[in-house]
Amino acid sequence: MKLALCQMTVEKDKKVNLQTARNMLHQAAEEGAELAVLPEMFNCPYDQGYFTAYAEPDTGESLSMLSAAAKAEGIWIVGGTIPQLSTEDERIYNTCFVLNCQGQVVAAYQKIHLFDVDLGEEARFMESASFSPGHKVVSFAFGPLRIGLGICYDLRFPELVRLLSLQGAQLLIFPSSFTKVTGEAHWELLLRGKAVDNQLFIAGVSSAPNPSASFHSYGHSMVVDPWGRVEASLGVEEGVLIVDLDLGKVATVRRKLPLFAHRRTDLYRISGVDRKMEKNRG
Repeated sequence: MKLALCQMTVEKDKKVNLQTARNMLHQAAEEGAELAVLPEMFNCPYDQGYFTAYAEPDTGESLSMLSAAAKAEGIWIVGGTIPQLSTEDERIYNTCFVLNCQGQVVAAYQKIHLFDVDLGEEARFMESASFSPGHKVVSFAFGPLRIGLGICYDLRFPELVRLLSLQGAQLLIFPSSFTKVTGEAHWELLLRGKAVDNQLFIAGVSSAPNPSASFHSYGHSMVVDPWGRVEASLGVEEGVLIVDLDLGKVATVRRKLPLFAHRRTDLYRISGVDRKMEKNRG
């Protein structure tokens, strides 16, 4: 499959952000992508002062743009994330919507692990001051391929990634906005480690750093293969990266190193769904 990573610069003006995203989705389709991915908070500055003001329901302009773009361009879209105002409980979630090439929402993932950290002068953030956490592990079918979803800070939690792999995911997609500090230290390390441990492809899609913003994202969107190799990556520039994924690599690596067959499930349990998922895999 051809995957497009859209590393865009996010501005304060939502309409500018939506137009930038729309242009990148068009470029991705023009270059043959079957599925395009936007970064975390693609429509909104990653800043607690904006999340509530930019929040919108799933009938809002951001999702409407994604739906129209998917249908017009004939591609699937993993729509980064937006601050979603839930019409069910009136809470705000950091939500990733997935749309098929007919413009229909086929999956929605609400960020489970909220970024509440204090790294001193390097970075302080409290997502829980604005967002409520999600409670569902989400993957979706893309033809014969199963794709798992996570968002940024979720990448640090091996339990979530393992659950997605046990659901049959061969590709994980993480819309993200890592800080410059944590990105330099851990971004590539985490992506490669999760790919190796779970023998799958993983794509981390970041926003491009904006020097005028209060939050400086790391950029460096990349795809890692099941052997832990970086297949392709960007730097800090805005751009669309097209990656051809040889999905046969997943089966090849899992055959050579049968980690899932060697798991000692008689000694441990990740969750109550572990046994059921293993049965479904077999």
